[in-house]
Formats: sequence, C-alpha cells, structure tokens
Amino acid sequence: MSIPISKTIQDIKPSGIRKFFDIVSEMKDAISLGVGEPDFDTPWHIRDEGIYAFEQGKTFYTSNSGLKDLRIEISNYMKRKQGLIYCPDGEILVTVGGSEAIDIGLRAMINEGDEVIIPQPSYVSYEPCARLAGANPVIIDLKSENEFRLTAEELENAITDKTKVLILPYPNNPTGAIMEKSDLEKIAKVIKEKDIFVMSDEIYSELTYSDTPHVSIASLDGMRDRTLLINGFSKAYAMTGWRLGYACGPKELLAQMTKIHQYCIMCAPTISQYAAVDALKNGDEDVKTMKMSYNQRRRFLLNAFNEMGLECFEPFGAFYVFPCIKEFGMTSEEFATKFLEEEHVAAVPGTAFGRSGEGFLRISYAYSLDTLKVAMERLARFVNKLRSK
Repeated sequence: MSIPISKTIQDIKPSGIRKFFDIVSEMKDAISLGVGEPDFDTPWHIRDEGIYAFEQGKTFYTSNSGLKDLRIEISNYMKRKQGLIYCPDGEILVTVGGSEAIDIGLRAMINEGDEVIIPQPSYVSYEPCARLAGANPVIIDLKSENEFRLTAEELENAITDKTKVLILPYPNNPTGAIMEKSDLEKIAKVIKEKDIFVMSDEIYSELTYSDTPHVSIASLDGMRDRTLLINGFSKAYAMTGWRLGYACGPKELLAQMTKIHQYCIMCAPTISQYAAVDALKNGDEDVKTMKMSYNQRRRFLLNAFNEMGLECFEPFGAFYVFPCIKEFGMTSEEFATKFLEEEHVAAVPGTAFGRSGEGFLRISYAYSLDTLKVAMERLARFVNKLRSK
C-alpha cells in the first residue's frame, strides 16, 4: 500500500534542537542549556486566575478572536508599552502561542512563489512555515561583526520584485541580538521605499537589558499599517505550557488570519485566556523580577566566557548567549556533540538556526545560577582540554 506523504513536508527537516535533548533525557547527571523555556513557575496570581476559571466552569469556546476582555487588555498593553493603538475588535487575534500566529500570518499573506526574507540565525519555525505557505524563503546571513543585527544594505540587496514579507526576529533567538530605534528607522525606510510588509516577532520584547526599552518597528512613522506584530505570554510571564500568543495588525489581514484560525483551531485555550487577562493587568512586577534574574545570569555567563577566553559579543535581549567556537576547528554540531558526550552538557549548535550559525553555540540562561555555574565549570574544562591537544 502506498502511503500518501506530501513532498513539501517530506523535504522539511526536523528541528535541529530536539536531537540533543532526546540524548540528555537518557543521560545521568546531564545538564541541558538548550531549551528556550523560563525556569520560573507561572506567577501564582496568574495560575490562581486559571484555577478560578476552571472552578467556575469557564471551559467553553470563546469567540474565534479570543476573549473580549483579553483583547482589551492586549490593546491597553500595546498602548502603554509601545504607544500603539490597536482596536480590540478586528485588529487583535488571540492564538495558540506566537507560533500559530507566525504560521497563519504567513499563510494569510503569501501566494505561491512569493518570496519571504528571513534573517538568520533565527527561530527554527520561520523557514518551514514560509515553505508550508508556498513561499520561497530568501535567507540573509547575518554577521557577527554587526552583532547579528539586520542592516538596511543587507535588506535592500535581498529584495526582488517577488518579495512580499520580511520577518523581523528581534530580540533574537538564538543570538540575543536586539535592534535599536536607529537601526529600525533605516530598515523602515527601505521597507516603505520597496513597498513590502513586515512580520515582527516580538515575543522577547520584555526581556531586553540595554539602557533603552524595546522599540517596535510598528511604532515608527508609516509602519503600523504595514506590520504584523506578534507577541505572547510564554517568555515574559513564564507561561509556555499555557500556549497563548497574539497578533496585532491591519484589520484586513487579521480577518483573513481569523478564517484560518477558525477552521484549524477554533479558539485559543479558554482557561489560558482568563489567566492571561490577569497577567497583563497585574504581572508587571513579576516580569521585572524575572528580568533582573535573567540579567544577573547573562552577566555571569559573559564573565565566565571572558575568563575562559571564549569570544562572545554582548547580547542585550531574550535569554540566550551565542559564543563563538571557531578556534577549535570543529563544526558547531561536532563541538556540541563532543561537549555533550564528554561533559554531559547539552547546548544547541548554531547551525540549528541557519547556516550563518556555523561556528557558534546557543546557550540558554533560562536556568538557575547554580546550574549555570556547574555547566560553565564543565565548559571551561572542555575548552582547556581542546586547547591542550
């Protein structure tokens, strides 16, 4: 019997992240530094709201777009954080994590053969989702000497008459890179001149450590109506398992996204939505506390790399560092595999996030300081052994 399998799906490679964690699960005393998930529990008052919703029997479908109260709170949040005005009715869609918003956003915008520009290294889902939507991904290989920021020149050189969408992944996973307002203004100028659209993934917007807060490209002059802004609750509020995200953008685009969401999902988890209302209303101090802890860990790792002579630019976003391991003459995959086998520490090869990640390693600091200290002792021992050969 012939089993029908889509060639498009067959040609998509599985995520390069999971391989190492399947090994870790079977390995005694192993430390994983690879999963992009906060080690904090969801703050109690948020959990309590979810429990209360469950106890009250609030377990039915919501509207396709999400609870009205949640969409109002998202609108309030965007206004106070970015000065952006989005109407709760029609310009905000609640999704199953930011990942669903990426998927249905691309499917709603793309016609077969359109080009989607994807700067890499970046989140593993962008390229597969673009292909699933029928697009031809156009990859911009970001450079370490630019701290993995996208430049206006790189963008302009990648645009063709088939370009439809730029994915803007900042603060960045895996590099921790950010784009400041001056960087975004140069990018926005090209976007407007070339008349393309932007999907701005801002899931890590609360986790920035520079002197200035995160700036959304949608807040720049002329960019709100040509930007699909994606965010969610997983990273800032430690709500990964609640599976809740959202998209903000022009009403015409959100209407088409809602149709896909309607037929594939119906609505995001109801109890999660009630909990998220409380997160937006009362969660600012929780975010601040977690962010302070992440920043302490970030500084610890950068200091540890400096002491062991491992090159790493200073990342100011998300909860990842991206040290360079080119001096050892191994591929990222070889280095990560050997490190795991010999020292029982899992980190993700940079190439899991695109070819320009070759020679780098993604290390997450969404782990306790005690765990990171043990891991860095093992990494120092490992690199010293490699240098002594």
